[in-house]
Formats: sequence, C-alpha cells, structure tokens
Amino acid sequence: QVQLAESGGGSVQGGGSLRLSCAASGYTAWSRCMGWFRQTPGKEREGVAVIETAGGSTLYADSVKGRFTISQDNAKNTVYLQMNSLKPEDTAMYSCAAAISRSCNGVWWLKDVRYPYWGQGTQVTVSS
Repeated sequence: QVQLAESGGGSVQGGGSLRLSCAASGYTAWSRCMGWFRQTPGKEREGVAVIETAGGSTLYADSVKGRFTISQDNAKNTVYLQMNSLKPEDTAMYSCAAAISRSCNGVWWLKDVRYPYWGQGTQVTVSS
C-alpha cells in the first residue's frame, strides 16, 4: 500500500509558475512509477508527467513539454512537478499517482488506468 499527499496548488496569473509536491508513504521501498495527472470537469483525466523512481527516467505529455519538469527527492520520498509558463488551459485538479513497477518506459504510463494508488489532488487555477 502506498499513500500519497499532494500540496502546492493555488492560483497564479498566466506566465507564472507553481511547484506541486507529492509525498509518498507506506511501501515506498518498491520501485515505482510516479505520475502527475490533471482533470477538469467534463473531461477525461490527462497524464502530464511520469518519473521512474529507480532510474529517474521521465516522460511528458506533449502539451507540457518544455514547460513542466518532474523530479524527485528519494530521501524525502517526494515527487515534484515544477510548472512554468503556465497557461489558462493548465487550470485543473492535479493528482499524483503511483504504480509498483521497475520500469516506466512507454507512453501507456501516461494512462491513469495503470495506477492503483492516488492522492486527493490539489487545484491549480491559471488566470489570463
């Protein structure tokens, strides 16, 4: 079992930055894929970024490449999502998710169905 807790959401003007944090507890010794997802009402949840905790490899959705950076602090069992050059269309509820896996290669790791563990989410609102 893995428990996840997000923080760092808020309101920001377009062009601004926010950093989200996802603290993991429980069976954190296992190699994991840690993902950030976002969802707005009436839309499907979208995978934003994934990091492989064992090797550090990353994967991004095309919509955020070059603007968002996923990183980790293994000592703190925390994954971060640095969001720069934010746009109004980035407004969403952002959630982190975890899956026990040695490898996170492949775009299917941006699909929410691969993740059994989820945090409660944190709201990000970007104004124009």
